[in-house]
Amino acid sequence: MSSPVLHRSAVILLIVVTAACTPVTAQHPPPGVRPQPTATSQRHPERPTLAARPAAPPALHFLRTFHVDAAHGDDGNSGRSPAAAWRTLGRVNRASFRPGDGVLLRRGGSWRGPLELRARGTRKAKITLAAYGDGARPVISGGGVEVGGSYWVVRGVRTTGARWAGVELSGTHNEVRDVHTDHNVVGVSIPDRGSDNLVAGNAIVDNNRMSVNTPKAHNPYDDSGAFGVLLNGDRNIVTHNKISGSFAKSYDYGTDGAAVEIYNGDRNVISHNVTSDNDTFTELGREGRRTADGNVFAYNVVTTTKDRGAFLVTRGAGDSLGPVRGTVVANNTVSLPGRGGGWVCYAGCAPGILKLRNNVISVGGVVGQEDGAGADDDTGVYQGRIRFKLGSRSVVADPRFVSRTNLRLRTGSPAIGRAVPLGGVLDLALGRRPSPAARASRRLDSGAYDWTG
Repeated sequence: MSSPVLHRSAVILLIVVTAACTPVTAQHPPPGVRPQPTATSQRHPERPTLAARPAAPPALHFLRTFHVDAAHGDDGNSGRSPAAAWRTLGRVNRASFRPGDGVLLRRGGSWRGPLELRARGTRKAKITLAAYGDGARPVISGGGVEVGGSYWVVRGVRTTGARWAGVELSGTHNEVRDVHTDHNVVGVSIPDRGSDNLVAGNAIVDNNRMSVNTPKAHNPYDDSGAFGVLLNGDRNIVTHNKISGSFAKSYDYGTDGAAVEIYNGDRNVISHNVTSDNDTFTELGREGRRTADGNVFAYNVVTTTKDRGAFLVTRGAGDSLGPVRGTVVANNTVSLPGRGGGWVCYAGCAPGILKLRNNVISVGGVVGQEDGAGADDDTGVYQGRIRFKLGSRSVVADPRFVSRTNLRLRTGSPAIGRAVPLGGVLDLALGRRPSPAARASRRLDSGAYDWTG
């Protein structure tokens, strides 16, 4: 495994130590991607489409249903009823599933992974992995759920302690819903060949293990790990998840980790997530002829109780892992009250690299830093030291949160009525729903929350 894009030590150097916006970045290998021979996909400029809150999957009803019971099953059974359940994941891995099938793990059971799901469903007849019975979620440990097929729905299970990812989506058009995944190197990984997947409504918690963590004398730039979500693929949607604890000790960087890391992934949408106590919310990079363009971060809530952290790190063409083009960061609410830093855009920052609009960002350190001009589009509220050109309708002011942990707006907040539309297609895609007070006043609020009066 190789090193994530820029990492904590460089972020701290950029936003806390230096007074100028011309950092010298270390040259180091690509970020935490599992080595595999995959072709570089063709990149196109269109944006993904998503609903603000993806509809829940229908009630469980399958053409064929297979049961797995760790305590009372037998791999010699048919699997077609609870009384004739299979016992092991190996039996599931060997099975041939059809569109419309369901694979159900008995609640309260525990298995050693990996669970390998290679079959292909269809848009109208997806294949489902879920749970049955009463009790705690079925647990898969030691190796995660590996979805190499297409049109799978994975829901209602727990994955923990995987050597790599709790869930890996290397196929297309798959869904991960209501999954609890913890203590892996990566909670949910989407490799280069994974595209058009949905990660919605999950608890991605304490994925705090490093895949590489070697002393500086061995290699000062190779540490990697502690990812909530790692996106190497295109057109994936990560929405309405709770992501916390992506944080680990690192020889090279002091601490490391990210709630959502993007490397070589285009046109992904990360929206409406609530994140806390991660080392960094997001960092973006690319290598060679690959790109990481057109990614959107919107309506996310980012907090920490840790002394330091960062919101976003990206780069232009002057860095070996850039340029990362067309990142849109809109209507996020961020509070990092310790020595935390906000956003960093370096090595040739420009509006074509990063565009921020309608964000509320409060930090104890440097709230934003660029080595060009124009990343702050407009209508932001910033609290902290600024090292960027402030947009004409952006302000430096106390955002007046309800509390350190409740980031809704109090009466008198400068974020109230400050926002502007993102643009018809993007507003529709992200599902902006103004509050009654906002509709009555015909005003929109900056940040992830509308003021309700």
